[in-house]
Amino acid sequence: MEITEMTLDDLELMKDTLYSDFDNFWSYNILKQELENEKTTYVVAKENNEIVGFAGMMVFMDEATLNNIVVKKSCRGRGIGGELLEALIEICADLNLKTFTLEVNTSNIPAIKLYEKFGFQNLGIRKKYYNNSQDAYIMTKYDL
Repeated sequence: MEITEMTLDDLELMKDTLYSDFDNFWSYNILKQELENEKTTYVVAKENNEIVGFAGMMVFMDEATLNNIVVKKSCRGRGIGGELLEALIEICADLNLKTFTLEVNTSNIPAIKLYEKFGFQNLGIRKKYYNNSQDAYIMTKYDL
């Protein structure tokens, strides 16, 4: 597997399958805006030149916030999300950032375990964060 910085060309390759193969939350237009934003960094995971996942973060001063980790539905459960997260953590370290923070649905146990595996600590809860109904844990990694 190869992980590289995401480009607009990568986004074009995913355009027609973004909703069906990945997730219905991150639209083409939103991702295009994210890639054009100088404060965000996105990476893609490729197998045999096929994009199997992507992840992004926003950097503000000496802190990063995870925007997303999205793995192609047919490729989930193979560790791709962990590799994408590891790539973003390495970028944080290269930028000498102090913290990396994220929100995760309190019911998303696989994601919570992944974040804990990489040293993220649960700092609290955002009530009704998702769709004004589901809670989110706030998790932060300090040792970048």
